[in-house]
Amino acid sequence: MTRLALFDLDHTLLAGDSDVLWCGFLIEQGLLDRAAFEPRNQAMAERYARGAATSAEFCGFYAETLAGARPEGWQGLRERFLADVIAPRLSAAARALVERHRAAGDRLVLTTATNRFIVELTARELGIGSLLATEVELVDGAFTGRTHGTLNMREGKVERLRAWLVEQALDDGALAAATFYSDSINDLSLLEAVGHPVAVDPDDALERHARRCGWPVLRLER
Repeated sequence: MTRLALFDLDHTLLAGDSDVLWCGFLIEQGLLDRAAFEPRNQAMAERYARGAATSAEFCGFYAETLAGARPEGWQGLRERFLADVIAPRLSAAARALVERHRAAGDRLVLTTATNRFIVELTARELGIGSLLATEVELVDGAFTGRTHGTLNMREGKVERLRAWLVEQALDDGALAAATFYSDSINDLSLLEAVGHPVAVDPDDALERHARRCGWPVLRLER
């Protein structure tokens, strides 16, 4: 049977949040107005952490930062973002965790609420070939600032993963054998769907739930 190793990204493998870091990067590049956007960015991050933001609100907020841009025009920005902001926050311990599963022959999947445009280079940096992320809408080659399809957040992560399993000709037995690493109570639906949930540097709500359920709690050196 194919063994899946599923990884959340933000605050799990990555020391930080990709969306928040991306917005900070765009502010530094002069592409977002600091005074107008930074308070909204911080407020959204806090609402997400409390579980108060809906999936549509959270994913839509960050999709808006791409509105009007063309993927090819921002390729250089993405590469600088990866090199300067993201790669230094992927710790040796996080990379080693991924490599242990690769060495064991597991199939690696990165599953994140962050949109694909922001995180696909991160997946490549980690050598993870399968990426499930929120999709953003393109019309006439430009981002509209809207999301597209099922959002890869909360219950949407389970829905998207099940659809991916069908595409890969895998059945629910793969879920029963899968390991999923996450820091967030927002990922509770997928953690409960797999056979081997692991809480990684969990938020308070997830740590309490993990302790009650007897799930492993992993601390990564950052």
